[in-house]
Amino acid sequence: MIINTGTRTDIPAFYSKWFLNRIEEGFVLSKNPYNNQIYKYNFNPKTVDCLCFCSKNPKPLVRNLDELSDYRQFWFTTINPYGRDIEVNVPDYKKVIETFKELSDALGINCVSWRYDPIFITERYSIDFHIEKFEEMASELYGYTSDCTISFIDLYQKVLSNFPKAREVTTDERLEIGKNFARIADEYGIQMKTCVEGTLLDQFGFDSSGCMTQKVLEKAIGNNLKVPKGKYRNRECNCLMGRDIGLYNTCMHGCKYCYANSIEIIYYFSLTTDTNFIFFSN
Repeated sequence: MIINTGTRTDIPAFYSKWFLNRIEEGFVLSKNPYNNQIYKYNFNPKTVDCLCFCSKNPKPLVRNLDELSDYRQFWFTTINPYGRDIEVNVPDYKKVIETFKELSDALGINCVSWRYDPIFITERYSIDFHIEKFEEMASELYGYTSDCTISFIDLYQKVLSNFPKAREVTTDERLEIGKNFARIADEYGIQMKTCVEGTLLDQFGFDSSGCMTQKVLEKAIGNNLKVPKGKYRNRECNCLMGRDIGLYNTCMHGCKYCYANSIEIIYYFSLTTDTNFIFFSN
């Protein structure tokens, strides 16, 4: 079984105490956001093949990484060069890079992956800006990760509500970014990837098969996975879809481009750490 903590909220950043309590208790309950059905997942290390974390700030949970030593892990860390005008409560990218290095040293290079996501173009965040910052970050992460996944902004209704100035990245802009990112990544031994972005950038050496494929997770955990045919796969890529235990509308990063929150910033959160669910009030 694969436990995923990243598509609905950032558990390492905001709910690490809650998560560790669930580890100690040995199970977690998760609600399907579409039909309200409740699922119970066992945290026994013998039944959990991999804990998959997606985070913009892994630091709070990394402080207690020893408490997860019984589990095989895979970490996706989003490191973007945006300011607080876009990522309101996300730490400076240089600090996140340092935490990323800690993770890589502790778990191994195959267990950590860099996300530069999503990419959008504005007057401040121009194509030249992205290329310059990507090279700076790639040089810092050299030797600490072997791949980087990028995506371009998706204009969901939630995104447009929070970020009305957002626009689609054109094909020509995608090609220019992809070509330059691939050139830089090659200098630092980083494999570029896309996920659910089509095959446009494959011509530059991108791998468009997916970011959390069976091959990726097997490399991270050092073991083969037996995946039931037709289950746990995304229809648009080859990623294995784990059991997500997060809850929408609970992430406090306040990112303008967020698809998981219905409102721009959520205030006055309080977390009950002994509950089976992520709980919040406002």
